[in-house]
Formats: sequence, structure tokens, C-alpha cells
Amino acid sequence: MKSTIESIPLEEDKTSGLLEHYESLTQTGEVMRDPHQIIALEELERLRKECVPYFKDLNGKKDDDSGDSIENSWSTSLFSLTPSWANPSTGGNISKAQHPSITPPKGIYLHGGVGCGKTYCMDLFYDALPSMMEKQKVHFHKFMLNIHRQMHKAKMIQKLQGDEVIEYVIQSTLSEGKILCFDEFQVTDVADAMILKRLFTGLIKNGTVIVATSNRPPKDLYLGGLQRELFLPFIDLLEESCVVVNMWDSDVDYRLMQNDFEIGENKRKGVQRVYFARDNDEREGDARDLFERLFRKLTKESLINSMVLEAQGREVFVPKASEEYGIARFSFYDLCGTAKGAADYLAIGERFHTVFIEDVPKLKYHEVNLVRRWITLIDAMYECHVKLVINAATNPEGMFQVDLENDHCDEVFAFDRTRSRMEEMRSEGYLRKKWIGSHL
Repeated sequence: MKSTIESIPLEEDKTSGLLEHYESLTQTGEVMRDPHQIIALEELERLRKECVPYFKDLNGKKDDDSGDSIENSWSTSLFSLTPSWANPSTGGNISKAQHPSITPPKGIYLHGGVGCGKTYCMDLFYDALPSMMEKQKVHFHKFMLNIHRQMHKAKMIQKLQGDEVIEYVIQSTLSEGKILCFDEFQVTDVADAMILKRLFTGLIKNGTVIVATSNRPPKDLYLGGLQRELFLPFIDLLEESCVVVNMWDSDVDYRLMQNDFEIGENKRKGVQRVYFARDNDEREGDARDLFERLFRKLTKESLINSMVLEAQGREVFVPKASEEYGIARFSFYDLCGTAKGAADYLAIGERFHTVFIEDVPKLKYHEVNLVRRWITLIDAMYECHVKLVINAATNPEGMFQVDLENDHCDEVFAFDRTRSRMEEMRSEGYLRKKWIGSHL
């Protein structure tokens, strides 16, 4: 699914907005109509409409302004691709205290499972805002890293102390835009947890509108964290300043649906390929290169580390993982080359919604341990609805080389089911399924 949208001419009717544009995209096949996304877009459209008069008043606009006003620019600015970063010199320090009668509209907090379209809906909202509105969109992890850098700068370079530090950070953040859109809102660090209440109180008092996506409802943020009782007032603030929209009932994972992907020198739209076999990709580019590009696309340049999972008292080593996006990467021999069982594979499937596996070979009859482990692995991933991305020597039908004299053995019959599941796991129907690993 596209995360951004191209500039699209709209009718002069100023009521045209997110829902109308979304419906037009469903009619052209750009997106699949989803009732949970429509509920989210209804709230985002409410906010979009409220932001127009709010920021007009905040910036001292008059009803009889010229054609450069926010409202009059609506039909030409909606869904434009003009640069999103506002000029810090234009109103960056306006505070609510200077406009005591102006109350910010309630922001929106979207939470739901992976792939349900939270970020897509927020992107539609963000791109629909006129370019002259001061807005910023940032991944929450990167936002907090920048907050800590700003605090360090305030102390070490600006020589500020006490409350001056957080005020400096608040004003620096406001200068980038007062509509603040966060992707992947999550709190895992105690240092972040301790400053969020003061930071967001200052931002909201200065007129900031918050829009956020998350895999957790507000009440579950920083669950089990150190000194969480000190974090609870921030949750109250978030729920007070935002309308909370629950998208957990969505049963579809859209991350690999309706993608633009390359076939040689051409581009096609459709279900993202997730199986790259070296014996049939001569005209489609190198299979490993396609595999690598998809890994980079889904992990979005996030931090990749190794990690260890616990499975019934055993340790399961994960050589590459983006904890931020719930994606793991293994070689075939990482997973099947040593003694592993169903519990080990289920621990992976319950922790990661997408698993990349490279260097999958053609298996021979005498490699019975590798065959058995692969069968168990596929069963575990299938049970968890994990999305598998595979770089293999051949397609599923050619993966297991059977000795005709031994074609009656249990592994041959079991691998028929595995082969069938591997084919299903790269189908549109399976890729639409919601990951259930963490809810088993």
C-alpha cells in the first residue's frame, strides 16, 4: 500500500476531503476499502476541518484575508506534495498564553495491529493539510533521540538549567511545526518516560495538535516499566488531549498488499513478491538483490541488532532483528542447521510478524534432520500467521529431492503439506491475514 499520495486535482467544492479521496482510491484499485480505516479517516477528517479555523485564528488570520489564506487555498493545497517542513521563523513561538481564548482541537491516537493501515491513514491526513500549516511528521523513536540531543545542547552549549532546559526543547520542537504526527508511538526507555509529561504539557499549552499511531492503547504504554507510577499522568494527558481510535478489530495485514514492485525494468502493482528463487529470476534481476531491497524497505533503515529469545528455558539466537518493526532475518542453517524444535520456532513466530530466510537450499532425501526441522518451522510460522520472505535455490515444488525408492517415507508425505503451505504463504489470501503470534 502506498504510504504517500500524488498530487490529485480536486473539485472546487471545499467539502472534498479525506473520505472522498479515499473512496476515489478504492474505485481506481489503489487501495482496498477497509471499514476500520474509514472510521479512522472520519476522525482525521474531523481534525483536518477543525485545524483550518484553529490555525487561522492562531496566526491572526482574518475572514476577509486575500486568496493566500489557509481556507481559500484548500482546493489547490489538498494532497499536494509541497515540502512539509514549516519555516521556523513563521510563528514558531506563538503560545496559548498569547491566545487565551483559543483551544486546540483534540488530536488523534490510532492504535491497532501491524499492517492494519494506521500509518497510511495518518499519511493521508498529513498530506491533505495545506503546505502553509506548520506541520511535522516523525517516527517517535527518532523524535525522542532528537529531544535528548536538544536537552544536551541546552545544557552544554546554551548553559541553561532547571526548567529552562525543557522550555528550550519545547520551543525548538514548536519551531518545526505545531501539528505533530508521530509514527510508531511507544515508550520503552525510562529516560523518555520521565520527561514526556512535562514535554507534552508544554507542547499542548503552546497550541500543538498531536496525531499518533501505535501498536498499544494509551493505557498499555510503558507497561511494566521502571517507576511507571510516575508515567501514569502522561497517559491521562494523552487521553484528555486526543480522541483514541481502536483499529484492533481489523483482520487484514496490508503491508505487502498493492505494492509497486519491479519486474526487470518495468514496474507492476499488486501483491508484493515474498519468494525469490534463484532458478527462475534471470529476467527479474538477481533474487538476492530483490530479497535485500525488500528487507531494507520493510525495516525502513531502523537499527538492526542480534538478540536472544527465551523458549521453555532454551535460548534462541536471532542474528538480525529490527525490534522497532518486528522483523527478523535468518539463514536457512541458522534455523535448521542445529537442533531446534517447535517451541524454538514458536518463540520466533510469537515475537516477529515478518521473518526473512535466506540461502534456502534444495534438500535431499538423506538430509532428513534438515527436512524435519523445515517442516516444523513452516508449521510454526503458519500457525502464527507470520509473513515469510524467502530467498531460495528453487521454488517450493523443487525444494525436496526425493529418492523414488523411498518415496513412501513419512517425510515425503509431510513435505507435501509443507510445500502446499509454502505456496499458500505467498498468496494474496495469506498475506492479507492478521499476525496472531503474540496472541496465541
